Order: sequence, then C-alpha cells, then structure tokens
Amino acid sequence: MPTSQARVQTAEASRYLQQLCRHWSHKFKVEATPQHGTVPFGEDRVCTFDAEPDALVMRIDTADPTNLTRLENVVSDHLLRFAFRESLGDIRWSRAVA
Repeated sequence: MPTSQARVQTAEASRYLQQLCRHWSHKFKVEATPQHGTVPFGEDRVCTFDAEPDALVMRIDTADPTNLTRLENVVSDHLLRFAFRESLGDIRWSRAVA
C-alpha cells in the first residue's frame, strides 16, 4: 500500500494533532489522544498523527496512489491553517510503497 510521511518541526505537535483530529471528527470516526491520532478518510485511506516533543509526524496510507497527493495537500493545508501563528516552513512528504 502506498504511504507518505512528513515530519514537521514544532513544539506544539500535540496541540495541532488534537486540533486536526477534532476538526475531522465531525465527518469521520476519529481516534485521538494527546500523543496519537487516527483519521480514517475512507475504507482505504487513513492518516495517523504522532506528537513528539519537537515534531508532529504525519503518515498517510492509501490503496489508491492518486489519492496520496490529494490527501497530502489536504492534511498540509489544514495543519498550516491551524498553525497560523507559527511558521512551519515547507511540509515535505516522503513516499514509500509497503
């Protein structure tokens, strides 16, 4: 299954993780703690978030590689909106095929 991962340097990782999960919980069955969150965007599309002390790690898994770019953009755009007080720089996704 194609995957993509991004590691974003921030001291507010837990805060952003919780904001993102809360935002999508209105549409999806989200599971979240202050350190880990899972957003199932569909049967074959899931995004996980992990808060580290100095970074937010985001991972997207999808069966359809064409959805990967779209989901990368959706997740990045939402994170940047929530982090408007902080300059997170460019969010770089790295891809792998599992």
